Amino acid sequence: MLKRLWFDGRARAVLMQVLIACGFLGTVGWLAWNARVNLTQRGIAMGFDYLGEAARFPVPESLLAYQPTDSYGHAFLVGLVNTLYISVLVIVASTLLGFGLALARRSKHPLVGAIATVYLEAVRNTPLVVQLLFWYSLVTINLPSARQALQPLPGVFLSIRGLFFPSVSLQGNTQALGWALALAAVVLLGAWRLARRPTATSRAVPWRGLGVAAALAVVVAGAKWGGITLHTDTPALRGLNFVGGTAFTPEFTALLVGLTIYSAAFAGEIIRGGIDAVPAGQWEAAHSLGLKPGSALRWIVVPQAMRVIIPPMTSQYLSIIKNTTLALAVGYPDLSFVITTTINQTGQAIEGVAVLMAVYLSISLSVSLFMNLYNRRILRTERA
Repeated sequence: MLKRLWFDGRARAVLMQVLIACGFLGTVGWLAWNARVNLTQRGIAMGFDYLGEAARFPVPESLLAYQPTDSYGHAFLVGLVNTLYISVLVIVASTLLGFGLALARRSKHPLVGAIATVYLEAVRNTPLVVQLLFWYSLVTINLPSARQALQPLPGVFLSIRGLFFPSVSLQGNTQALGWALALAAVVLLGAWRLARRPTATSRAVPWRGLGVAAALAVVVAGAKWGGITLHTDTPALRGLNFVGGTAFTPEFTALLVGLTIYSAAFAGEIIRGGIDAVPAGQWEAAHSLGLKPGSALRWIVVPQAMRVIIPPMTSQYLSIIKNTTLALAVGYPDLSFVITTTINQTGQAIEGVAVLMAVYLSISLSVSLFMNLYNRRILRTERA
């Protein structure tokens, strides 16, 4: 019987899979046991109980309220929000800048094309950490002091202290405005669905225009009901620094500029490749209909190029999120910064790295899921 099983290809395949799985599980178990023994000898307890203890270290920049007496778990949340904040800003800014670079690369003007080519080659062939350190040194060393701050626009100041610009806040019953915005979103969604229905009524009635008008009316009514007013706070020099408005610290500014410029170079080539993938006949057809180049690009070329742009752009967005871990180089307190500080204080290296890996894995899978759903919708629309 053993001989028969040995010469059975399927049985051998199952046996090999079982042996490989046992070997993998045995290796993981041995590593876990070895780590536990070594940590126990050093007096370091394993587990996540430390997340409830006081962090006892400051986070110099955060969107959420934070004090050194808060727990490690809250510090992790602050770092996560900072990571998501810088990631969203870089994704939006690099996509817009990359679109401009793609058009510049395709320009028939030799100077514009040459400048775009030099930019792309220089940025893509230079390590990102070197670029971040360059922008950080530029912000922290070469900019003037607060009293001699540069003022490129009224109310905007740039100095060694960072970038300061006016902020706009809402005063009044913001809860009423929030409900109005939610209702307006439902109205817009319903109008768009009605407009997409292939019926004679949907074509005769301008559902989208009516939806936009109704949504604006709902938002205006909610703002008046809640007594919403806009309050502008302009930064002003007080002593050696600016107070008021919104401030971007030198660390945040360097990280934002460095990541945006670096990521835009790759996004620009992805967008240019997608535009070039559209057949030249589409441009000619658009021109024969009397469309200007800008209108042809917007209504004819870009919608067709999206099916080519979305898959590689998804990988680029994931790279942006993972590249935020280089915030350590300029001192911006993202999630990796907070976890590294926690590991130095508690010695919980395995738990800290596990949390970091799990968080970035969850973010990456969420972004991939969203982009894949969007790409599937584009492909379904084209087939329809």
